[in-house]
Amino acid sequence: MIDVTIENFEQEVIAASMSQPVLVDFWAEWCGPCKAIGPILEKLEVAYGGAFKLAKINSDEEQQLAGAFGIRSIPTIVLMKNGQPVDGFMGALPEGKVREFLDKHVQALPPEEPEEEPLPADDPLADDPQAKLEKLQHAVATDPSNDDARCDYVKALLAAGREAEARRAFEPLAPKAGVVRKIDALARWLDALDFARAQGDGVVALANRDARIAANRRDFEARHDRARLLMAHGQWTAAMDELLEILMRDKAWSDDLARKTYIGILEIIEQPRPKVAEGQIPPDDPLVATYRRRLSSAVLS
Repeated sequence: MIDVTIENFEQEVIAASMSQPVLVDFWAEWCGPCKAIGPILEKLEVAYGGAFKLAKINSDEEQQLAGAFGIRSIPTIVLMKNGQPVDGFMGALPEGKVREFLDKHVQALPPEEPEEEPLPADDPLADDPQAKLEKLQHAVATDPSNDDARCDYVKALLAAGREAEARRAFEPLAPKAGVVRKIDALARWLDALDFARAQGDGVVALANRDARIAANRRDFEARHDRARLLMAHGQWTAAMDELLEILMRDKAWSDDLARKTYIGILEIIEQPRPKVAEGQIPPDDPLVATYRRRLSSAVLS
C-alpha cells in the first residue's frame, strides 16, 4: 500500500498500472465507511500476493486528483490498468463483495516458486560506463558505417558529458538527421546544448521564459525554448511536460516542431529492452510508455 499525491501519481499509479493492476482508494480522515473498507483492501492486497497494488489518495488533501477522477462521494475505489480506469465502485462493501470485484480483473498469485537461474544480461558492461564506451568506440572504429553503433556511441558520450567527442563522432550521421529517428533525436540533443550555451546563465534563461509564459500561455516559442533548456540539463520529463502544453493547444505549431522534439526525447531516454526467455515479449520501458500514451492523448484529442 502506498499513499499517493499529485507529485508521485504518474509514477505510482499511471506507470505502475502498465505492469500490474492498481487499486486506487479515494478516502478522507472524517469518513467512517472509508475506515471500514480501508483495512479490507489492505488485507486483500496481502492475500492476493501482489496481484494488484493498493494506492490510497486522501481526497481532501489531493483535490486536484479527486477532481480529475470526478469523485463525488467517498470511499470510491477505482481499478487502473494500462494507465486507464477500467472499473470501480463506491461505498464500503463487505470483504466477499470486494473479492468478487477483484476476481473479475485480477487473480491471486500462487506461492512463490524457487527462483530460476537468471538470464544473462544483454550487456555485461552495462554497469561499467567507461568499458561500455570503449566497446562502442571499438565497434565504430571497426565498422565506421554502422550507424546504430555510432548512434549508441554518440549517446554514451553525451551522457558522460564528453560533448566535443560526441560532436566529432556525430558528423558522419548529420546528413541523415531529418530521415532516421534516432539520428534526429541526437541532433536535437546537440541543438539543445548549443541553444543553452548561447543563453548564458541557465537560471536567468528559464526565468525569462517563465515570465513570457506567465504573460501569454500561448507563447509557444517561449515554451519550446524552455523545453530545450531543460533538455540541455537532462530534465527530460520536465521538457516533455512543457512540449505537451504546446501540443494540447496547437498540435501543428511551427511545422509540428513540438511533437518532433517530444519524439526525439523519447528516443533518447528509452532504455534497451531486457533479455527475456524465448517466446516472451520484453516489457516496455514504463516511463516511455507513459509519455507515449500522453502524447497520443494530446495529438488525438
